[in-house]
Amino acid sequence: MGDVAEDKSSFYSNAEDYWREVPPTVDGMLGGYGSISSIDISGSKAFLRKFLGDGEGKTGKGRALDCGAGIGRISKRLLLPLFRTVDLVDVTQEFLDKARTFLGDDAKRVGNYYCCGLQEFIPEPDRYDVIWIQWVIGHLTDDHLVAFLRRCQKALRPAGLIVIKDNVSYEGVVPDDVDSSVCRDLDIVRRLVGRAGLRVVHEEQQLNFPKEIYQVHTLALR
Repeated sequence: MGDVAEDKSSFYSNAEDYWREVPPTVDGMLGGYGSISSIDISGSKAFLRKFLGDGEGKTGKGRALDCGAGIGRISKRLLLPLFRTVDLVDVTQEFLDKARTFLGDDAKRVGNYYCCGLQEFIPEPDRYDVIWIQWVIGHLTDDHLVAFLRRCQKALRPAGLIVIKDNVSYEGVVPDDVDSSVCRDLDIVRRLVGRAGLRVVHEEQQLNFPKEIYQVHTLALR
């Protein structure tokens, strides 16, 4: 990332300050693009269903982890309908507090609400069938992303899956000073995944998003 996150403490604290000012709504979670939520969830569901099942090598449906969960938009629409139990982790306590009501009756199937930045979060080993990481890797430095993915790998159950779904730039690393994040191109993301000792087993571009936003790609890792 070069000089983009040279001062790591301000890179993280500025992001926390930004998100503290964001309203705890679906529109807030999606930066004003709440209208794309259904398209996003439909694409994610189709992607994930390719791996879930009971047969040999299939990913189980016991427990999932929602990383950068916010108010639980993805947990509510994607993960809780597919998994028995879901844990949420987010750096903003107000979002997690809102999730308890936003998730409605399904909140009783949430195992844990972890308030923690992913650069510090240590998931319990051998716990998750799926770890879902969406629109949040840009808030991690390269080294912290690699270290987090390594911890996630240890947290997977047999045939478990890590999924990254995020914006990708056309070339290089593009900083966003507004929310203190970066957007990496796909080759950089793949290299960081490799550094973590993981491989991309499937990859898709999310279709039907507005043309003015970055391309969004989904990567399944093991």
